[in-house]
Amino acid sequence: MLDLGRNLFVAMLGLGGGLAVGSGLVSLLIILDLIPRLAQLGNAYRKSVWFETAVTAGALFWTVADFMNWKLYLPNQLVMPIAGVLDGLFVGLLAAALTEVMNVLPILAKRMSLSRHIAALVWAMVLGKTAGSLFDWLYYQW
Repeated sequence: MLDLGRNLFVAMLGLGGGLAVGSGLVSLLIILDLIPRLAQLGNAYRKSVWFETAVTAGALFWTVADFMNWKLYLPNQLVMPIAGVLDGLFVGLLAAALTEVMNVLPILAKRMSLSRHIAALVWAMVLGKTAGSLFDWLYYQW
């Protein structure tokens, strides 16, 4: 009987943690308008349901894959570049959405009198992030 109570407690704890993390992710996606912005960038307003379905299906699929301990046996030389590009796209979109929501660039440009050089400021941030990431991946991690 004690073992059943412990298992029930662990199951409820896992469910509660999953609900908290899932709610946080959904609220972040809603607040940042990430999916509508992707539809806007791709001129695919009518297909925004596909973006939402892809996010939901991906979350469900990888949750089941994690629970079932599925493994893919693919060569690292094939998987790592693809995973790196997809991770970079996600982080870049998230950072761009956060920057846009918080209006960081216009405020920074106005306070530092850089309004005429906003494109150079954006490129400096992009190239700095890229250089830092490459240094971390290629030098520091090895």
